[in-house]
Amino acid sequence: MSYDLVVLGLSLSSSWGNGHATTYRALLKAYARAGRRILFLEREQPWYAAHRDLPAPDFCTLAFYDSLDDLTRHGPAIAGARAVMVGSYVPDGLAVARMVLGHAQGVTAFYDIDTPVTLATLERGACAYLSADLIPGFDLYLSFTGGPTLERLERVFGARRARALYCAVDPEAYRPLDILPLYDLGYLGTYAPDRQPALERLLLAPARAAPDLTFAVAGSQYPADITWPDNVMHLDHVPPGEHAAFYAAGRFTLNLTRADMVKAGFSPSVRLFEAGACGTPIISDPWPGLETLFSPVTEILIARDTSDVLRTLHLMEEPERKAIGARGRTRVLAAHTAAHRAEELDRHIAAAALEGAAVSA
Repeated sequence: MSYDLVVLGLSLSSSWGNGHATTYRALLKAYARAGRRILFLEREQPWYAAHRDLPAPDFCTLAFYDSLDDLTRHGPAIAGARAVMVGSYVPDGLAVARMVLGHAQGVTAFYDIDTPVTLATLERGACAYLSADLIPGFDLYLSFTGGPTLERLERVFGARRARALYCAVDPEAYRPLDILPLYDLGYLGTYAPDRQPALERLLLAPARAAPDLTFAVAGSQYPADITWPDNVMHLDHVPPGEHAAFYAAGRFTLNLTRADMVKAGFSPSVRLFEAGACGTPIISDPWPGLETLFSPVTEILIARDTSDVLRTLHLMEEPERKAIGARGRTRVLAAHTAAHRAEELDRHIAAAALEGAAVSA
C-alpha cells in the first residue's frame, strides 16, 4: 500500500508521560478524514508498551519497530509516500532522520513539538534527536512555535521552509460536560523541573494561603518528596479519555509553560486548547504571543503571582467565570481544532511539493 503520509513519532499508542500522543492523535485523525492514508511508525519502548491507551487506532496504520535495523523493513513505505514526517524526541532521531532523508522521494518534514527545547539543545550541541546539519535537508520544518522563531530557523539554521503548525484539539473529545465542579483550580501536566516554580507560585502557594479552596494536580513523574498541601489532590495520570471530565471538574484550569517556551514565546500548550474547547476558564502564566491566540481578560486570564490567582478564585462572580469559558471555547472552535491543523498541514505539504517540482524542472 502507498501512503499519503508516513509519520515517525515518539508515540501514538501511549499518552503516558508525554503530550506527543494526543497531538498526533488529533492531527492524524483529522487528516484521515480528508481521505488521506497514514502510516505511523513508533519505536517499541517498554514504558509505553506498559501504558498503551490506543493500541489500534482506526484512523491510521500503526506499526512498531524494535531497532534501526528493524525500521529498514519500512523503507519501501517511506520511499513511496507523498510525504514523510519525523517528529522531535524520536529515539535515535539522528539516524532515523538520515534514513528518511536518504530514502524518501516525496516531501520530507521535521515536526518539532518541542521547538524551543530543540533549539536550546542544538546551541549546546546536546540535542539527541536532531543536528543542525540535518535541518536544511528537510523540505519543511513544522514548528510548535511561531513568531520570530520561524525566521530564526531559516536564517540561522538554514531551514528551507519554517512554518508554524501549532498543537490543536479534537472538539469531539473535548467539549463541555454537565459536571459540578469538584475543585476550584486544576492543573494537568507531567512534572518538569523548569515548570515547577510556576506550579509552586500559581497553585501550591495559593493552596496554602487559602485552605477554604480545593485544588487538583494531575500528572506523572512528580518527585516523591513533594509535599502536597492537604487541600491539593494529586492524580498520577489522567488518560486522554478523561481529560474533558478533569477540566469540567474544575472551576478554573491552570496553564503553565516551560522556561524555553516562555523565552521563545508563541508556544501554546495543547492544554490551552483542550481546556478552552471544554469551556473551562483558563488561568495562564504570561508569555509573548499568548494574546495572538486568546484575548486577555475576555477569553483567558493572566496570572503573574499568587495574589493574582487568589483574587480570581475568591472574587470572580459565576456569570463572569462562565462567560470567559464560553468565549474561550468559541475562539478555539474558530481557529484551533485538529481540522484547522490538518488543513494547514496539507497546504504546507502541497506548497513544498509544488516548489520542489518547480526546482526540479
